[in-house]
Amino acid sequence: MAVDSPVMSQRPRIAIAGATGRVGSTLVSLLAPEAVDVVALTRTPNALNLAPRVNAARVDFNEPRTLVDALHGIERLFVSHGTSLQQVENEIALIDAAVASGVRHIVKLSSFGPPTRLNPMAWHMQIEAHLAGQAVASTVLRPSAFADVLKRSAAYIASDSWAGAAGNGRVNFIDTRDVARVARIALLEHVQPESQRVYHLTGPRAMTMHEIADELSKLLGRHVIYGERSLEQQREVLLAEGLPDFVADLLVGLDQVFRDSAMSETTTTVQEVTGEAPLPLTHWLAENIAIFQK
Repeated sequence: MAVDSPVMSQRPRIAIAGATGRVGSTLVSLLAPEAVDVVALTRTPNALNLAPRVNAARVDFNEPRTLVDALHGIERLFVSHGTSLQQVENEIALIDAAVASGVRHIVKLSSFGPPTRLNPMAWHMQIEAHLAGQAVASTVLRPSAFADVLKRSAAYIASDSWAGAAGNGRVNFIDTRDVARVARIALLEHVQPESQRVYHLTGPRAMTMHEIADELSKLLGRHVIYGERSLEQQREVLLAEGLPDFVADLLVGLDQVFRDSAMSETTTTVQEVTGEAPLPLTHWLAENIAIFQK
């Protein structure tokens, strides 16, 4: 999708909330060479190792005025707060500060899937609903599960003890770099003031955990299996690892979504927006195979 050259010549100021996150860090590097001024919003500006021509601005959600000050003169904002108990409150505060500061276009990183009580998807639904009611152009990115989620299972796969509650559900994992490429274009292109868009982003193919285990077996040269647990058993295992209740609930909820194939759909959006096919999970596994080795 072509970027509107007149907009590019004006060097718009783009703020990134979540510049150190999985998508945000890649997005900052993609925007750095563009004819835009990039501002990373962070609690600790001096601690960031930023690319040339990327500046940092301090924000503190306990000091609402810092949000408005950091967004002064910003034309476009990318919102990716990260999963936490404060996510809804903080993202809504950031959206409100953006509207008050005159930001013209907000691009929010959300989550793929059906309406649900499960978090963080339910949190994203609340934030999306708030954003939809604001007088600002918006683009919501709804990616399916990030391939990086599998990194949490790396030690278990390496020790032949991988298990979970995803059953035979199919998941269409997406590479975070593909999400960042779509976000880059969404932030750079010209949109009308009343524009409200949603992009559903997936990889090219859904797979079960058992199929992923088969692919890992080929890459590692040894037999990898995915053991099946109930949702209740999985939660007990996670709590036994010492995880807080809310984190265990998030991970069990993700397995439930996987089990129900709620993220199995395949869309062509990445290809249509960027002009390039999304990276397959098999590519990501091969690229990261070292973390799954014994």
